[in-house]
Amino acid sequence: MLQFLLQRFALALVSVWAVCTLTFFIAASAPGDPALIAAGEKASPAAVAMARHDLGLDKPVLTRYGLYLVGVTHGDLGRSFLRDREPVTHFLRRGLPNTFLLAFAAIVLALLVGLMTGLAAALRPNSLVDRSLMTSVLIGVTLPNFVLAPVLILIFVQSLGWLPPPAQDNLWAITPDHLVLPTVVLAARPAALIARMTRASLLETLRQDYIRTARAKGLSPLTVLLKHALKNAFLPVLTTAGVSFGYLLSGSFVVERVFTIPGVGEQSISSPGERDYSVIQGTTLLLAVIFVGINLVTDLLYATLDPRVKAAEGTA
Repeated sequence: MLQFLLQRFALALVSVWAVCTLTFFIAASAPGDPALIAAGEKASPAAVAMARHDLGLDKPVLTRYGLYLVGVTHGDLGRSFLRDREPVTHFLRRGLPNTFLLAFAAIVLALLVGLMTGLAAALRPNSLVDRSLMTSVLIGVTLPNFVLAPVLILIFVQSLGWLPPPAQDNLWAITPDHLVLPTVVLAARPAALIARMTRASLLETLRQDYIRTARAKGLSPLTVLLKHALKNAFLPVLTTAGVSFGYLLSGSFVVERVFTIPGVGEQSISSPGERDYSVIQGTTLLLAVIFVGINLVTDLLYATLDPRVKAAEGTA
């Protein structure tokens, strides 16, 4: 188990370093001059040169890359080129709790809906219930957030008036009613993916010999399902849920912008147009760390729940 943990941790570090490096050089080679934007379009060449020096953009790119890596290892992600030179860590610390809360609520809803939908479809394969549920799941997979969000706002906010309009306020201070629509929009796709995986995994598990043996022993269908089938069928679902949670954290940017939620995405989505590369690099690196960390935790849970993984590591 220790060897498995060390291998996964080493791969996680390499992945984070690769994302950090790739993001830095893409930002460094992007067109446009952040110093000109920071100084103002009508600034004199001397003012632009001063802004470039203050931002550290007058150094060679490899020197800047080395300084950036040193800063990252010490928890310093640089300062915003705009926004009064605010440290990127302050910017992320202010918006991350809102983004995390929204993603957590969405993954909980996605798990509940996805597991129940997949279970209902698997218990009645090829029936009208199965086909109806899988059709709904297909719509959830293919419908993008930027289409679903305005449609739900139009129906439940403007037409029916059941929910309040998006609030421009701190997420922790607004009422739970403001979280309903963004949570539903974010949860739609992962719920559909979890439902499909649950159905496929459970159908495959129910065909196994040990399930037939349990039924032959006279165990009730509910006991066979809960005690023998669901545990093994849940392993692929766990992987899907872990990956989906990582995507929720990074995919909430559009939803935060539509519903004016002050998270990392809503605050940083304008950074590319403003050439605020420090914010772009910091946001991307943070999401990469979270995504890799979620995958690492998922791998560890998978190894804990599945003895075959431990056996394979022991014989490696």
